[in-house]
Amino acid sequence: MPFDSSGLEILDREECQALLATAQLGRIVFTHAALPAVQPVNFTMAGEHVIIRTSVESKLAAAVRNAVVAFEIDDFDPELRTGWSVVLVGHARRVSDAAELTALRDLPLHRWTPDHRDDFIRIAPEIVTGRRILSPGPEHQ
Repeated sequence: MPFDSSGLEILDREECQALLATAQLGRIVFTHAALPAVQPVNFTMAGEHVIIRTSVESKLAAAVRNAVVAFEIDDFDPELRTGWSVVLVGHARRVSDAAELTALRDLPLHRWTPDHRDDFIRIAPEIVTGRRILSPGPEHQ
């Protein structure tokens, strides 16, 4: 397995995609008012694409249309000091095609908030990276 200069295991794209399929909550990084913004979102995968359901009026929906965004998921065990992180970068677009919207509504992506969320955002990954922190040896504990 390859490791980076910090000793973290480098995950290949296939493993990153597998981890993306296991998560329900991620963070989207976008530009809002010319500044970086981060927002937690629930999501699902459609193939290699991240699908987010949001409100048409949300600042997220307005900010990410046809923009380059980053998306991150992770999982950590503080007791074992292990974990992983996956980051993808790609173009986000609002889904407007009727057939595509129908297909997305059938995905297991449910609202967590009481507002009306019928806007779908699709992120097509262009860069996918991942790292895993392995359990440190006794000399590092």
